[in-house]
Amino acid sequence: MNRTTVAMLAALEALLAVAIGIGISLVPLTILWAVESGFSVDWVLFWRGAVDIWLLGNGVDIEVTLPSAVVASTGLAAAADPFPVTIAPLALTAFAVVMGARAGIRASATRYWQTAVAVALVTVVVLNVLAALSSTDDTLRPSLLQAAVLPGLVYAFGLAIGVLRGRHRIPAGHGGTIGRLLTRLQDRLDERFDRFDRAVAGAALRGGGAAVTGILGLSAVLLTLLLFLNFGLVTSLYQGAQLGVVGGAATTLAQIAFVPNLVVWTASWLVGPGFALGAGSSISPVNTVVGPIPGLPILGAVPSGDFAFGFLGLLVPVLVGFFAASLVRPRLVAALSGRPLVGRLLVAAAGIGVVAGISLGLLAWFSAGAIGPGRLGVVGPNPWLVGLFATIEVGIAAMIGMASGSRPAETPTVSTLRTADRVR
Repeated sequence: MNRTTVAMLAALEALLAVAIGIGISLVPLTILWAVESGFSVDWVLFWRGAVDIWLLGNGVDIEVTLPSAVVASTGLAAAADPFPVTIAPLALTAFAVVMGARAGIRASATRYWQTAVAVALVTVVVLNVLAALSSTDDTLRPSLLQAAVLPGLVYAFGLAIGVLRGRHRIPAGHGGTIGRLLTRLQDRLDERFDRFDRAVAGAALRGGGAAVTGILGLSAVLLTLLLFLNFGLVTSLYQGAQLGVVGGAATTLAQIAFVPNLVVWTASWLVGPGFALGAGSSISPVNTVVGPIPGLPILGAVPSGDFAFGFLGLLVPVLVGFFAASLVRPRLVAALSGRPLVGRLLVAAAGIGVVAGISLGLLAWFSAGAIGPGRLGVVGPNPWLVGLFATIEVGIAAMIGMASGSRPAETPTVSTLRTADRVR
């Protein structure tokens, strides 16, 4: 394919990513518009809502100014002032990253992958800015500056994953200027760090990734169990909201978009700091203080319990850190091939804790935000505390896991072999 064809395909794929991302919310909202309102309400309102949901998923803040009638019905004085909505539905964020990764993999298979990446990024930025302009009104005002930057960064992250996966090492003769720079950077790293240092760094990355995956996986299992155990409360919240069939389906779809957020919040609960559902609230293994919160049915699965149950939850990151270190230790010991182990094993274990702490802290940051006025401006976990607790818990457990393995068998020395030959 020539450069023009590659550019057009990249632009088309970026267009589909934005269109599908908006359509995920627009389709159920359109059904709600047709069934509940009987086409009597302006459809543009639902278009703006779908665009705002998509922009939130890409990290764009929305400034909300409620009409006076709505403010009077809520009875909240803080609702009269404009307030930001900043919480991102991480399911849409993940969708944008996955679509970018798919585009990056396809672009990496072509000769003009740099052109494809550039055109895809420009297309995503332009489309999101146009969508933000079309959704701005007196009630909802997305940040145009963020709309011009953040969706492009999210899509670029996916593109980078796809390109690096498709081209593990870009040859200097085919990668152009960027390919030569990446090759030069890799050569510099190879010169600066020997294979033993790289083995320790690789073990830290693999172990930290395994620890984060294990904590998130167990958090998802715990959230599922809590949904089943609190099914009656969730059902009563649905009934109390009186949403109807279509409204209930739309609410369910909206809650599904926030399921990854709830998984991260559950992971923060297991790590220890927990999370907040409004300023002054605290939901953690050792303390649960909740004020008035929105009656979203899925919030009926919020983890809580006595100290014994919370203590069992705190064991999860410790056990996961131990098993993650045990998983990567044999390969690391083999790579060190007789070198001094203690120092390097401790460094690898500390690296596992740091990788896990940074990853969970970033996820906690991405999952938190503001969902309303007043005290609802603080929702989600504290990323600094989550990162610190995870680093300490996983790091200490990883050190125990690194120290608990058996030492490799020593190879016979040359003198021993020669003595054996003489005996024969």
